[in-house]
Amino acid sequence: MRSRTKKKISERRLKDPYYEREAARYPEPLPSREYILQVLDEEGVPVDEKRLAKLLDITPGEREAFARRIAAMERDGQLLRNRKNQLLVAQKLDLVAGRVEGHPDGYGFVIPDDGGEDLFLSPAQMQQVMHGDRVMVRPGLADRRGRREATIVEVLERAQHRVVGRLMKERGIWFVVPADKRIAHDILIEPAGRANAKPGQIVTAELIVQPGRYAQPIARIVEVLGNFDDPGMEIEIALRKHDLPFEFSKEAQRQAAKLPDAVRKRDLEGRVDLRHLPFVTIDGETAKDFDDAVYCEQQGKGFRLYVAIADVSHYVRHGDALDRDARDRGNSVYFPRRVIPMLPEKLSNGLCSLNPDVDRLAMVCEVVVNARGDLGPYKFYPAVIRSKARLTYTRVAKLLYGLKADVEPVPEALVPHLRALDGVFRALLHARGKRGAIDFETVETQIIFDERGKIARIEPVERNDAHRLIEECMLAANVCASDFLARHEHPALYRVHEGPTPEKLERTREFLKSFGLQLGGGDRPTAKHYAKLLESIKGRPDIQLLQTVLLRSLQQAVYSPDNEGHFGLAYEAYTHFTSPIRRYPDLLIHRAIKAVLRGERYSPGDWHELGAHCSMTERRADEATRDVVNWLKAYYMRDKVGEEFEGSISAVTSFGIFVALDDIYIEGLVHVSELGNDYFRFDQALQEMRGDRTGKVFRLADRVRVKVARVDLEQARIDFVLADEEKTRRRTRSPAMA
Repeated sequence: MRSRTKKKISERRLKDPYYEREAARYPEPLPSREYILQVLDEEGVPVDEKRLAKLLDITPGEREAFARRIAAMERDGQLLRNRKNQLLVAQKLDLVAGRVEGHPDGYGFVIPDDGGEDLFLSPAQMQQVMHGDRVMVRPGLADRRGRREATIVEVLERAQHRVVGRLMKERGIWFVVPADKRIAHDILIEPAGRANAKPGQIVTAELIVQPGRYAQPIARIVEVLGNFDDPGMEIEIALRKHDLPFEFSKEAQRQAAKLPDAVRKRDLEGRVDLRHLPFVTIDGETAKDFDDAVYCEQQGKGFRLYVAIADVSHYVRHGDALDRDARDRGNSVYFPRRVIPMLPEKLSNGLCSLNPDVDRLAMVCEVVVNARGDLGPYKFYPAVIRSKARLTYTRVAKLLYGLKADVEPVPEALVPHLRALDGVFRALLHARGKRGAIDFETVETQIIFDERGKIARIEPVERNDAHRLIEECMLAANVCASDFLARHEHPALYRVHEGPTPEKLERTREFLKSFGLQLGGGDRPTAKHYAKLLESIKGRPDIQLLQTVLLRSLQQAVYSPDNEGHFGLAYEAYTHFTSPIRRYPDLLIHRAIKAVLRGERYSPGDWHELGAHCSMTERRADEATRDVVNWLKAYYMRDKVGEEFEGSISAVTSFGIFVALDDIYIEGLVHVSELGNDYFRFDQALQEMRGDRTGKVFRLADRVRVKVARVDLEQARIDFVLADEEKTRRRTRSPAMA
């Protein structure tokens, strides 16, 4: 066999300050993006791609890969081409790359990639782009409202290729009105592209001409979904509006079909046999995919906790068809009455689900917990388990906490083990309080449907200590997973939750000051400071207001390989390990742990790109489910126009106040023009609307009585007006009196 000779690296290439990083990432590293920009900067003039390749000693065998890197830099707005097809550094031209955020009123904003100030796009500028497009813009001056305007120089990447909406016909012209109101364009349908669809139907249209400065978007219909009020149409629209993958590829279906129906003898090799231990699953009444099973035994004053998690990675291998589909989806999406699973049902509800009385493969976290709730020695290993019961939160809460409920009692043989679980839960809860984790008291709701599939009512989800028991067990396993990978210096996707930004912190402190309250911690408050403040306001009538403001001051949690800790949970490091059936990051963590156990390293690709992708799919799922729930709530309220309700102000904006109705958990908008015969001004710091002449104030958590004025099903919007003044009950005392 001919030995492989090591490729000689040129002196110029070795001058790349990021050479080592690129070499660690790729077997045949190219010049880094930073070095390419540096070389172009040194040249000081536009350079064509051929000359740039020569300057960087690009070999003939590297030309194709180098061209792809240059194209990616153009797409990301780092490079531009002039009319001579020469490359320029975008930054030197004072241009800004970012993503377009459309507004239903026709204007939009550019959200810069570098995190800078949002830039305003006028309706005229928005004519050439759609929501989600990536653009290069030239910042301009501020308009009369203080918004810095921008002019589009180039569209870098189109986001919209298919648009779902209602088909319309006016004066012989067919067009689609997008369901996503952030797309302000009407999409023209080419004469031969109507596909026998009828006016008023919901369709999916494929764009064949993108919008331009002098061109309207043109499309052809590729799918007719049906009529607007057909059962389940709100979900069909949301799936397409948010570009959610909802059909498994043929390759993934074939792979799933070949999987066995049960655990095979050869699957047990190298696994610890824990089938004798009385593991149980504890979930909600409607759950079908059981990721986790738990067992605990008391040891002196402490405990030994076993958390068994479905071993999805045994069946879904890196790069196979199931893995590719799971990666695209990122997570399961839970709509009312319908689930879009991350994995095919054969896996999610069958082979991987820890169903009772069947053998199942699992990754186990075994951890010692002392009486104070401190985590001691732990270990991870592949195992086989056999769950002894599928329990619900209600059944467990009835046994352990005296919850009154008409449910089947827990089998007697399991009672001692459940009491041990309660013991470890109490210990972990004590440690949580000592750690200072933030515990917001939020109300979750569930929609109850009638036999026709319409909303009968909306109910709060009653959380009990059985929910918290499982939650604390999962938190313990997740913390052990993050510690395990960090100790072995293995890359991972951490669940990162950073503290408040300086701007948000300043606004929050200003707001709290008006209530005579103070958030400790100076410029860098910790979760303990938040927890202390939350504890001090318990029992106050305005606790919902204060809690809402504190919650909104925090940043959104994301996935990232850079461990910045989890602010809310007060952990220095935290991962997601416990739900690989429904979350792709958890599956990656399982593979990484297995790799460490084998003395190897797991390389799924660029961890930063994976983190950004998984964060995106999570947001996408949240937005899609929110759309569906909002539509269902609007449908529920459509026959209640003219009725009056009591409620509380849940949000204050420059264009009005949102009111959450008591008991039915539905929100609607009172537009600023409906607040009274006065000019009302929005104060962001105090989260209030104040009338110039009357001095009337509308603030978060104020009590109001409203009347349903209008329900717009297409926009899933509910409009309220204030009921007669004498019927309106609002808090009249000043904030300082609170």
